[in-house]
Amino acid sequence: MSHTLFVCTTCKRGTGDTPLGPDFIAALAGADLPPGMAVIGTACMSNCTRPLSVALAAPGKATYMLAEIDPATDLAPLLDLARLYAERSDGQTKLLERPKTIRRKIIGRIPGLAVE
Repeated sequence: MSHTLFVCTTCKRGTGDTPLGPDFIAALAGADLPPGMAVIGTACMSNCTRPLSVALAAPGKATYMLAEIDPATDLAPLLDLARLYAERSDGQTKLLERPKTIRRKIIGRIPGLAVE
């Protein structure tokens, strides 16, 4: 199964700041991602008031969108969530099993489409 971690490439904090996504994508590229997980940068995830936005998606699995990811502190917890997500056949995770520091940063879960 192919898993994707999408990272917004246009999210900024403050006026005139550099986008957060490109450097975070570089950090993820050097991290211990779950097998079969790709990191893809994407322009604007329409969550501009709560940067940095990321999403976890895979065919047949729920998609999670997260907001207010802090590249300085959330890399390891995000990787833990990605591993948990990759292990689940449906992608569903429960609140108390998610890394504590990013539990409340999940702003949406979209049910997965059936895969034939």
